[in-house]
Amino acid sequence: MELRFVAPDLHRLDDTPAEVIACTMWSDERPMRGLVGLLDWRLAGRVSKLAREKFTRGDVGDVLCVQGRPRLPYEKVIVIGAGERAKFDEDAFRAAVGTLLRTLEGLHVQRAVVELPGRAGDRIAPERAADIVLEAVRASDLHDAWWLVEGPEAQAKIAARAAEERRRAVRE
Repeated sequence: MELRFVAPDLHRLDDTPAEVIACTMWSDERPMRGLVGLLDWRLAGRVSKLAREKFTRGDVGDVLCVQGRPRLPYEKVIVIGAGERAKFDEDAFRAAVGTLLRTLEGLHVQRAVVELPGRAGDRIAPERAADIVLEAVRASDLHDAWWLVEGPEAQAKIAARAAEERRRAVRE
């Protein structure tokens, strides 16, 4: 799988040729921030409305799939529950990434824009997040490319980690 990057900006996201966009939602953060907040704004508050109606809460394991078009250039918007911010740790990150992978694989998605769980609030270091994601997708050949939603500093750290992983894979 190829990792690419896109800035957390709606105009840049609009130009990304992916099938779906995926982000996370905290159970204890309203109004929503990060990518889910941007997408909710573009979707005219649709995610917020579903949260107010208790259709989704952002609990660990929650998965919400809403239509992206015509307001977004993606067929679907996937929102993965990340639980409470204060309880988010590496185990919660692994669980959320597992949920994300199963969801994308179940939808047969090969190209996705992804905000890694907890990265918007720096709840997990970019290098550690990259290690866990690369380990999780190593066994799968279903993903062509992910555009990770990251700022420039984290992009450099994750790209370096991905390059190390490619070199390690070639050596094996």
